[in-house]
Amino acid sequence: MTVSYHYGHFPPKSIDWSKLIPLIGPANAAIARYDGTLQAIPNASVLLSPLTTQEAVLSSRIEGTQATMGEVLQYEAQGENDTTEFAADRKADIQEVLNYRSAVRQAETMLKKLPLGQRVIRETHEVLMSGVRGANKSPGDYRKIPNWIGPHGCTIDNARFVPISADKLPDGMSAFEKYIHSEEADVLVQLAVLHAEFEALHPFLDGNGRLGRMLVPLFLWQRGLIQAPMFYISAFFEANRDEYYDQLLNVSANQDWTQWCVFFLSAIQAQAELNQSKANSILGLYNTMKGRVVEVTRSQYAIHALDWIFERPIFKSTDFVGHAGVPEATAKRLLNELAAEKITKPLRRGAGRRATVYCFPELLNLAEGIDTF
Repeated sequence: MTVSYHYGHFPPKSIDWSKLIPLIGPANAAIARYDGTLQAIPNASVLLSPLTTQEAVLSSRIEGTQATMGEVLQYEAQGENDTTEFAADRKADIQEVLNYRSAVRQAETMLKKLPLGQRVIRETHEVLMSGVRGANKSPGDYRKIPNWIGPHGCTIDNARFVPISADKLPDGMSAFEKYIHSEEADVLVQLAVLHAEFEALHPFLDGNGRLGRMLVPLFLWQRGLIQAPMFYISAFFEANRDEYYDQLLNVSANQDWTQWCVFFLSAIQAQAELNQSKANSILGLYNTMKGRVVEVTRSQYAIHALDWIFERPIFKSTDFVGHAGVPEATAKRLLNELAAEKITKPLRRGAGRRATVYCFPELLNLAEGIDTF
């Protein structure tokens, strides 16, 4: 059965708060604890950059990409002219992930001057879709034709879901923007409703899922719940993909906003706890490595080099030597000493003019949550 957009039911007219109140407190508390950890981390955007990449990987994976965080960082480190080992379809996947990260940065820059609204959404979408699959589908412009969601090759008649019609989309987005800036009983419930509504509107021809998940940290940040737009929600949605889609569909099929909010609040709490655990682990690794790298290298540039590697846990030797802000001879010595102590390890050996690619295994494994390096 095809489900269509819930005309006349946004904003929701009734939510069963008795089911949400037991979840609201723990979810808000979990975010507050995570934000406390964020504030305690020096230069969090650097130390947590692998988590930012992992979020881009997982959000894109929900849409069908197969690239891993390691592949994305290796591709980025090597540069697009040195990626012969990557198949064409994997390169396309990787570029989508890199665009996701760039789009988040674009939105963050805009939100320092503008409120979260349609202008930010459209310009962020343009960055997200630039030069990737779907780039021919009017990046940054709302669709002017119908779209639908379902198995590959399905028609609108046997689709699983048909979003709002194109002629009603401008009014739908205006109502969406108005709700962003309304004062609701709870910010997290408001965010739950916003996420579901954006996915139901499906305002663009492609990229809606990724952009909708991107709105989660942006909204949390603009509302002051977190000090930076660094909240990683996609791991929960990816791990519970079927329920994620079923609950979104249930909003339009049965106007069941309450059960969707239950699912979303559970996701927020679980991810806040996981994000905090990972952030604490990364901070602990950084503090441990500060002492170890100083001891190993006995260099005044040790911490500077460590910060550079934390931001780029896969890197070319030539980039480290040329761009880490360390004198060339010292940089070459540090590379050898870090590798000898197995703090870093070669991911791809250099040959001829081709530089060695190194990785920082402990940080990468922490970010991925599994030992892959």
